[in-house]
Amino acid sequence: MVEMNSRKAAIIGCGFVGSASAFALMESHLFSEIVLIDADKNRAEGEALDISHGLPFSKPMQIYAGTYEDISDAAVVIVTAGAGQKPGETRLDLVKKNVAIFKSIIPQIAKYNKDGILLVVANPVDILTYVAKQLSGFPSNRVFGSGTVLDTARLKYLLGEHLGVDSRSIHAFIIGEHGDSEIAAWSSANVSGVPLHKFCEMRGHYQHQRAMREIAEGVKNSAYEIIEKKKATYYGIAMSVRRICEAIVRDEKSILPVSSMQTGEDINGVALSMPAIVGKQGVEGQVPIELNDKEKTALKESADTLKKVINDVLKE
Repeated sequence: MVEMNSRKAAIIGCGFVGSASAFALMESHLFSEIVLIDADKNRAEGEALDISHGLPFSKPMQIYAGTYEDISDAAVVIVTAGAGQKPGETRLDLVKKNVAIFKSIIPQIAKYNKDGILLVVANPVDILTYVAKQLSGFPSNRVFGSGTVLDTARLKYLLGEHLGVDSRSIHAFIIGEHGDSEIAAWSSANVSGVPLHKFCEMRGHYQHQRAMREIAEGVKNSAYEIIEKKKATYYGIAMSVRRICEAIVRDEKSILPVSSMQTGEDINGVALSMPAIVGKQGVEGQVPIELNDKEKTALKESADTLKKVINDVLKE
């Protein structure tokens, strides 16, 4: 049995998201070793060299291009590999292309790394988290996706701008699919314990329904807007990867809306995002936040949307 190195990470896929994540993790000083793997070995070598040349300004570490044999003791394996989302393409349009890619990647990871945490970042993240769980045979707590961690950050950012407060003081979640059927869980949202509606009125905002609608749409369309303007999104998700890795490596037991397999009465057999306790064992438990009936219905619909896609893909 290979002993896991808690200060080692592997990144599979060195496109925009993989390389930005590698850079964010180097800056975080969480890991002393990062191995980069890409179908294009030159690309992985180039990214590793580029980041390595800045290490004299940071902290000593090893970052290098490698093979699947090199990941055997990595505590966290981050999978960003996949076709990118093109302008006008939904995340679900990507599914067939990326499931095929995962069928070649995940068995390789499972062959060489038996005990690490598998963090799925490629889109559509919920479907690919489900596929990664099935293909790897890992227990559910050790296979999860970045989910709506970035969507939730976008929600907090937009609410912070709207209310003129530090976004870190806002407690609110986007749940469900990372995509078009995602849900802003308004009924449990608060600003430092003050219910959101009440805080809005304290700040002179009274058009609650309209503002909630506009902000939720703003979150949902963020990726499309960025892709239209600069062809890809990568800094926000790289910072999300860093945040999730912090929770794992430091065993923080942080509550993050990662995408993981659901086993509830209403929703099961599908991976989607709900707040979960994240630590060194991966997903250590779900956090049942209060939802109103409308949100519960929307969450069930989001799960059904994902299930339908899974069934369509698995039929082939």
